[in-house]
Amino acid sequence: MATVLSPPVRGTQLFIPELVYFEPDALEYPKGQKILEWAKKEGLPIHMTTSHNRITNLPGEGELEKYRIAKRTLVVGIRKTLTFDTSKPSAEYAIPIATGCMAHCHYCYLQTTLGAKPYIRVYVNMDDILNQAKRYIDERAPEITRFEAACTSDPVGLEHISGSLKEVIEFMAKEPLGRLRFVTKFHHVEPLLDARHNGHTRFRFSVNADYVIKHFEPGTSSFQDRITAAGKVAKAGYPLGFIIAPIIWHDGWEEGYGELLRKLKETLPPEATSDLTFELIQHRFTKTAKKVIQRRYPRTKLEMDEEQRKYKWGRWGQGKYVYPDEKADALRAYITEQIFTHFPQANIDYFT
Repeated sequence: MATVLSPPVRGTQLFIPELVYFEPDALEYPKGQKILEWAKKEGLPIHMTTSHNRITNLPGEGELEKYRIAKRTLVVGIRKTLTFDTSKPSAEYAIPIATGCMAHCHYCYLQTTLGAKPYIRVYVNMDDILNQAKRYIDERAPEITRFEAACTSDPVGLEHISGSLKEVIEFMAKEPLGRLRFVTKFHHVEPLLDARHNGHTRFRFSVNADYVIKHFEPGTSSFQDRITAAGKVAKAGYPLGFIIAPIIWHDGWEEGYGELLRKLKETLPPEATSDLTFELIQHRFTKTAKKVIQRRYPRTKLEMDEEQRKYKWGRWGQGKYVYPDEKADALRAYITEQIFTHFPQANIDYFT
């Protein structure tokens, strides 16, 4: 009989996988042993696999059920590729501590970049990863080198399992020319509040209008939980940032994004506003992503009408659909105005 999983819970609970796989060599690392003991304590089904990149025997009837089961599967392995991808405009490099996410955001670019491997992978060879980061820092000296830890996952949602994010935070704290950045939609920040960060890590939260969170972000923490967590992070001395993404044109968007910024202003403690950044990203999609999203979330309300969009060419000869200039300019102008109305000292890093 196929394994049937319960639907994802709106993010008040820590992620507990349904299945756990280990590469044999991962158990030779202390982190691998630690995760194994955690999985045994939780009573989780444990399997072995020859490669974290190839899990072929997941249960489930049909693509949709297999996809949902994969999103509840944890794979523990060794990161063999230590050439870091670039991560513009957020940072110089993406630091690979995990791949995959337990949330079900309909619009997420991981829908296509992870393809048929949506399961969640954590890597146990952190010394190798941090040594490579150190090499990149030294190569770019005396320039500061920024690393993004959330390009391919939401590491905050995995921290209670891996502890890897705290390791990177404390590593960067000791690097005069190293900086860390990551973004999350989860509020489980307690393991990171006592980290020795030395102000070298910018802790960012992804936020959005109520309409977007309600319809397109299943399996994530509520807006209020995220903002409460942001206050805790600010009081712990981290530089704070918010990513408003994806910005979605919808009925009542001005009211929705205006209310978002008002709620932030009303809720955040004074510590949060001293060095506050915003990043603004409009919704975009590719033809491939549209097909995948409609297969995996067949009842989605996400608007993906190519006729209503502008085609924007990418760096590698492939393009994506963004809003036409008139809509993009209206979104940028209004949200920028609202940010500076409520947070006049904030910086907007970019709109894309």
